[in-house]
Amino acid sequence: MANALARESSPYLRQHAGNPVDWLPWGPQALERARREDRPLLVSIGYSACHWCHVMERESFEDPETAALMNEHFVCVKVDREERPDVDAIYMEAVQLMTGSGGWPLNVFLTPEQMPFFGGTYYPPQPRPGMPSWRQVLEAIAEAWGEQAGEIRERVEQMRERLAGGALLSAAQTPLDPSSLAEAVDRLRDSFDARHGGFGGAPKFPQPPVLELLLSEAAAGRSSEAAEMGLSSLRAMAAGGIHDVVGGGFHRYCVDADWTVPHFEKMLYDNALLASAYLHAFKLDGDRRLLDVCLNIIEFLRAEMQGPEGAFYSALDADSGGVEGSYYLWRVAEMRELLGADAQSAIEWMGATEQGNFSDPHHPVAGRNVLTARPSHPRPDEATAQRILAAMRGARSGRVRPGLDDKRLASWNALAISAFARTGAHLSSVGPDAPSELGRSLIEQASRCARFVLERMVDDQGRLLRTYSELSGARIPAFLEDHAFMVEALLELYQASFQERWFLEARTLADTMIARFADPRNGGFFSTAIDAEPLVARRKDIDDTPIPAGASSAAVGLLRLAALSGEHSYEQAAIGTIALLQDIAPQHPLAFAHMLQAIRLHVGPIAEVAIVGPAGDRRDALVRVVRERHRPTVVLAVGAGDGTPTSVPLLAERTSIDGAPAAYVCERFACLRPVSEPQELRRLLDGQAPGG
Repeated sequence: MANALARESSPYLRQHAGNPVDWLPWGPQALERARREDRPLLVSIGYSACHWCHVMERESFEDPETAALMNEHFVCVKVDREERPDVDAIYMEAVQLMTGSGGWPLNVFLTPEQMPFFGGTYYPPQPRPGMPSWRQVLEAIAEAWGEQAGEIRERVEQMRERLAGGALLSAAQTPLDPSSLAEAVDRLRDSFDARHGGFGGAPKFPQPPVLELLLSEAAAGRSSEAAEMGLSSLRAMAAGGIHDVVGGGFHRYCVDADWTVPHFEKMLYDNALLASAYLHAFKLDGDRRLLDVCLNIIEFLRAEMQGPEGAFYSALDADSGGVEGSYYLWRVAEMRELLGADAQSAIEWMGATEQGNFSDPHHPVAGRNVLTARPSHPRPDEATAQRILAAMRGARSGRVRPGLDDKRLASWNALAISAFARTGAHLSSVGPDAPSELGRSLIEQASRCARFVLERMVDDQGRLLRTYSELSGARIPAFLEDHAFMVEALLELYQASFQERWFLEARTLADTMIARFADPRNGGFFSTAIDAEPLVARRKDIDDTPIPAGASSAAVGLLRLAALSGEHSYEQAAIGTIALLQDIAPQHPLAFAHMLQAIRLHVGPIAEVAIVGPAGDRRDALVRVVRERHRPTVVLAVGAGDGTPTSVPLLAERTSIDGAPAAYVCERFACLRPVSEPQELRRLLDGQAPGG
């Protein structure tokens, strides 16, 4: 018999619907039951692509005796961390404070008042050295609550303030030091892996916000070291097993330092962020292989992660048929049988060996290979390479596929909108070889996704919602990151399409974000809205890992919006967030890379480019100049310049020159004289004096 999770929107929760545990979703029913019965809440948090979440379910939550123990003593609650980042953030912070570490599955015990008093991550079904079994934990907590409930309640109240995250910060009292950005890059060098690329050792994560910071610093000509760290990391990842050479896209992280053996889940957010990073790397360096990786990711997202309505699914599982990674792995014998005369070329190109990548003979995938494409491997000619990849994709499609988390999250879809819009804008203007048809197609796909989020993922009052599935429709009020990521995405979409609808939508959403999430007392933004469900703390989540924090994204989006609109209040709201972190972020660039991007925009200057005139080749040539390089501190508006009313203030009163297109380069709406030739605009944007 199914428990209360059977009709939840989250595939992760539905996966637990058949457990004998009397699971409830987080919400009024579970909280009221805990208060009424004075029983602790057992809150278990995970996500659908989490390998160890599946392991603990099989070992413990599907076991009738263990489930009976849980049901007897606790009100058991399942949470999808992707749907409820607010709940996850509070209790992850609590467990890290209590134990010094965290991760998923996250299992935490709360008083009926929602205060955490014990927690951990994975627990095995039988005791192991240094690790109690799950049943031992359950029995000990039940006994402690029965004998010491009053003392537990008193003790945990001391933790309440510490669960507020960045809400404890106050604004810096000293002016922002622009040189702190250079110091941040220096600190990144200290943790940079010069041999393998990336930062730190195993396990190793891609860290797109850090890579984007490095590319931005390199684009501004401030640091050749930034270029080296960013480009070498991206090349190393593309050549490693974290990149799915056969089917495209990137896995979430690697268990080793040299990017060979990944943890096999694929997340929408990683792939959207990395698509943008590889595009920007290509625009910085000109290496066509970097653009190919970007397009490879885009094609993977279109083929495997896009729903019929145009929005994007959340994740592909690490496991296939209960075995982690089995969908992606190959034995040499399989390759020989499948590929025939091309087999040896494929084996050498993809670094496959008879013994495989896994040294543990008892591992279920021992003797199989994670395929790579190292520069030292001989790549076959292009026709042979494409023939090999097509054959392997076809064969792989017959295997048991990884589980799909088909919920659509507003914030992660916003990241995809940005990636598609940026890539489409580049291809439609610059090329290489100007594949404008593909570029226009990507911009339309970004537009289609944006329409879905803004029209279907809203409540009766038109307010943004967090998640959507076919089973339950759209639900859960959106968080700060949903609003902030969408503001950034809509501005990217406006600058790709020049459809003023997207500028207006960005402005409306920014106004809503400020009204519902801003902290008028200390500055910055709370992660939850002023009218959100009250939790034990109203947090400001500030870390830009593994994706930008909502606060950082809000600052970036508002600064760009201020540059396009001339509205000072947007800039002031962004500065309020920057002031909270301007002293901390440069000291910890791995954790605050997107906030450092906001700081760079603030110290700027942002170049505001308005291009006006009749549509056609001459106007396109001016747009091409803006898009040909990675220009992270430029905003772009394009219009007719014929006096037609416009909703984009940067375009107001900008006119063409004698009927010919003109480009205005401005700072805070104060413009240099307009130019009409591409080379003149290029000199202005590159910091040189205009010609003529």
